[in-house]
Order: sequence, then structure tokens, then C-alpha cells
Amino acid sequence: MIPAGSLLVAEDLHKTYGRTTALDGAGFSIHPGEVVAVMGSSGSGKSTLLHCLAGIVPPDSGTLRYDGQDLVAMTDARRSALRRTEFGFVFQFGQLVPELTCTENVALPLRLAGVRRRAAELTALQWLERLEVEDIGHQRPSEVSGGQGQRVAVARALVTSPRVVFADEPTGALDTYSGERVMQLLTDAARTTNAAVVLVTHEPRVAAYSDREIVVRDGRTRDVDHTV
Repeated sequence: MIPAGSLLVAEDLHKTYGRTTALDGAGFSIHPGEVVAVMGSSGSGKSTLLHCLAGIVPPDSGTLRYDGQDLVAMTDARRSALRRTEFGFVFQFGQLVPELTCTENVALPLRLAGVRRRAAELTALQWLERLEVEDIGHQRPSEVSGGQGQRVAVARALVTSPRVVFADEPTGALDTYSGERVMQLLTDAARTTNAAVVLVTHEPRVAAYSDREIVVRDGRTRDVDHTV
């Protein structure tokens, strides 16, 4: 049974690539303000699950609903609009635009949504301050540390006030201290703004920041509640 008030819900998802089964009846649900860790070994299907949940890859079958809307039935344009405005993304290596300053990188989603440059950059600076890296706003990604760059990536993911943040191994390229700080800042900021966080990781210390774990194995999912 899907919990009442869920923002993003997947039921009985199936996805194959050729002869390889990536998802075999996977399920998922998340509430606003909740952090859910998706765990599993390499090849278990956790990244495919994230890509389906984010509307990047369509499942072969199953149901997928965001805020009561059928995500699979949406047009490509509508899904793209969601990824620009209501979904935020943090990747393992940040994927910042090297030619832009850190402030410009954070402001980019707002600029793509039509916000004027000055207003977008003022909002970006506020998020950089919140993530404790306002002093590097004028620098380019190649001029900052990995931990600083990942905080910039988190700021970029949150700058549009998304309702769901998808974080794919966000600390995988960082040392332990930097990773811990990034997770503290990401989860605190998301909970403050009531954003849901889908956190893909294989590290128990990272999953510990979540409210609940979804373990993926052979394309199937199992829910683990931290309160139990």
C-alpha cells in the first residue's frame, strides 16, 4: 500500500536493456521533506530506478506518478520542464560548466527559466552563502576544491526551490570530511525547504542521513525504515 500524501510514487516498474533486466517490479514512494536512500550494489538497478523516477528514462511497464500526475504519459516537453523547475539534480562529479563562475553555475537554472541575470545571480549568491561557499562565487570550477565544487552543485540543485532533489552518489568523489559536510548541508537545506530527496548511494554512512532506505537487488526493491 502506498502511503497517503506521497509526492512521487512508482509501482511495479519493469525495465530491460536487451537481454538485461534492470528493474523487475520495483516500487518506490517519497513524501515532501523526506530523504530516502536508494542502496544497492553495482548493477542492482538503483541508477535505472532514479532515472525512471526523474522522468529521464521511461519504464517498459508499471505506474509512475508525480504529484498525482502520470509521469509516463506526460509529453517530453512537460517532463523537461519538470526537470528544469520542480526537480533538482546533484551528480557524483558535480558536472559544473567549466567556463562559468560558481555564481553563474548556480544561477544557470534560473536563467534557463527566464529569470533576469541580476536577480538570478543574487539568488545564487544567497544559496552559496547558505552552503558556506559564498567566498568562491567569482571563481571557476577548476579553481576550487572537490568539496567546494560539490557544495556549488548542491546550491545549483536547490536554487529553483525544487520539490524533489535527485542525488546520485553525491559524495562518491569526496574525502570523508567533505562528504559528511556536503550531506549535512544538503539534507538540512532540503528539509528546511520541504524538498524530497532521492539519494542513490552504496555507502552506509551516507545512507545514514536518510529517513528511510530502499534496497535494490536484482531489479527489485525492499523498504527499510530507520525508525524500526
